[in-house]
Amino acid sequence: MPLINRRRLVAVTAVTMALSVVGCSTTSDLNELSPSTSVVPSTTSPTTTSTKKDDAAVDYSALLLTADDLSDGEDTFAARSSTPNPSGLPGASALFVNSDDTRAISATFAIYPDPATATATLRQALTTVDSVVVGGTPQPSRVGTDGTVIRGDAPDGAKAVTLLFFTQGPALVRLEFQSATGDATTDEFVTSIGRMQQIALRVGLAEQS
Repeated sequence: MPLINRRRLVAVTAVTMALSVVGCSTTSDLNELSPSTSVVPSTTSPTTTSTKKDDAAVDYSALLLTADDLSDGEDTFAARSSTPNPSGLPGASALFVNSDDTRAISATFAIYPDPATATATLRQALTTVDSVVVGGTPQPSRVGTDGTVIRGDAPDGAKAVTLLFFTQGPALVRLEFQSATGDATTDEFVTSIGRMQQIALRVGLAEQS
């Protein structure tokens, strides 16, 4: 991890697992999906996670992917749940499920004080991904800055899981793709969805700055 100042270190320590907010758990056939509980400390200090604006007054939900963005000729997705400012962090999160309840996508992004804090938090989050996906090692992704993808299965072997992390300026993004074991989400789809989220953040954050 690169050297960061004391203020950034406090922010990173407090919110290392922020991007686990909307990871979803399923049964073996994905017929039941629900957001997981957050593991972000409830004592996160606003002074360590604020941006140049008053984040409490900013609605970032419009910068998150929609069900239409995720739907294609093979699957039609619908939003199952959504959360603005997950665990008190500026950002947004949502859980999407296809019409057959065989695929799920959770999308979360959080806005940090600066790009360095977003990068440091991503690196720490990668040390805990084995609680969500096993059998794969982090690989570089062409999406965003610090793009990293991990493909494997859930720890209980009940489903295939692909995680994509990347940063866009001060935003840290976590996308989780779930499907039946042996039917992993394709690399092309993961990259395409990741790039759409990156573009939405790049344009949206520039307009709000």
